[in-house]
Amino acid sequence: MKAKVARALCLLAWLAAGTGAGAELRIEITRGVDNAVKLAVVPFGWQGSGRLPLEVAEVIAADLGFSGRFETLPNAQMLSLPTKAEDIYPRDWEILGVEYLVIGRLTAAAAGPRVALSFELYDVARQAISLRQTLEGLPGQLRDMAHHVSDQVFEQLTGVPGVFSTRIVYVTVVGEGESREFRLNLADADGQRAEVLLRSPEPLLSATWSPDGKSLAYVSFEEDQRPAIYLHDLGTGERQKLTAFAGLNGAPAFSPDGRRLALVLSKDGNPDIYILDLHTKELQRVTRHYGIDTEPFWSPDGDALVFTSNRGGQPQIYQLRLADSEVQRLTFEGSYNAKPSLLPDGKGLVMVHRREGVFHIALLELDRGRLSVLTETSLDESPTVAPNGAMLMYATQARGRGILAAVSIDGGVRFNLPATEGEVREPAWSPTKRSRFAPIR
Repeated sequence: MKAKVARALCLLAWLAAGTGAGAELRIEITRGVDNAVKLAVVPFGWQGSGRLPLEVAEVIAADLGFSGRFETLPNAQMLSLPTKAEDIYPRDWEILGVEYLVIGRLTAAAAGPRVALSFELYDVARQAISLRQTLEGLPGQLRDMAHHVSDQVFEQLTGVPGVFSTRIVYVTVVGEGESREFRLNLADADGQRAEVLLRSPEPLLSATWSPDGKSLAYVSFEEDQRPAIYLHDLGTGERQKLTAFAGLNGAPAFSPDGRRLALVLSKDGNPDIYILDLHTKELQRVTRHYGIDTEPFWSPDGDALVFTSNRGGQPQIYQLRLADSEVQRLTFEGSYNAKPSLLPDGKGLVMVHRREGVFHIALLELDRGRLSVLTETSLDESPTVAPNGAMLMYATQARGRGILAAVSIDGGVRFNLPATEGEVREPAWSPTKRSRFAPIR
């Protein structure tokens, strides 16, 4: 019976991958906040020979626009195009109702083929500069530099760190039948610069990021159509098989310090949660129950795991304290709650919640016990929280095909990320990427 359960779980995981073809993602905003801040990103000046490969201002405007918290002014409506604060005529922007300007210029650096980017955030009402930075990079890093500017501006105006410099991984499926190919993809958070990390004729599932953003762990069925957990180095492309026990090998999750991996194995007869020391390869079993324990997620301090279990008869979320193995049930509202993710501050729990037969993404405030349904779509699954705790991404259905979508934790901002073709599943949002562009002044 236990072997049948394990095989059933593998089959369900395989079915969750969907079918179709995947490609680069694009953003479609479906809801922004009321009274969004009106902001203009003026085309940046360029002092150098030839043309730069990217319009930096367009990337910044797109970033801030898709956040849903800003209304960006089209270039065609701008009355002037200043690149320095002393060239700004505040009345031009007051007439247009613009509250803030992002202006800047790019110059060829004195040494080597580098580019210096200088920008200012200008407060129109105060007629003052709120933020000013200069940074340097190679021409091929202009998109990264633009995302850095977006992060700085977003944090200055909202008080919340930006996540435009982060990345996502997701799974797409190309072809049908015997020609079907599963692909593990990596892209910027805005869906741009998509690249395929791995191709396989068998399902790829449950990708998760290491805390330093340098590695992924995921489940692959590539050998004999049996699940195994792999560690994938993003810098070198090297892969290491971590577990390939008989039965289920699934749901990997890195500890906050990156030294351990929580995972689900059924090698001892029942799906339970284990912890693997990535250095010593020592394996520790941390749950022992006749029910199914799965989908572990670490607490921010690394002292506990939240997980899904049917030990009470139906899927609910529980917490395991690692010091003494005490288990506490966290969810009581609804007959189905699964796939838990804690917010970075540990105060909220995001999960898949079934209400009136429909699967949505919900937020449980752990201190108050209040549950809020965040999504309005159906068949919502695989939520992943942005490192700033302000947004989450998930897989859903739109017009009969699988897409990714995102919603703010307060529910006020929503946008879709369909692929240019095919279907998409299994998103995972990276940790905050340390900026390589330390301001030089």
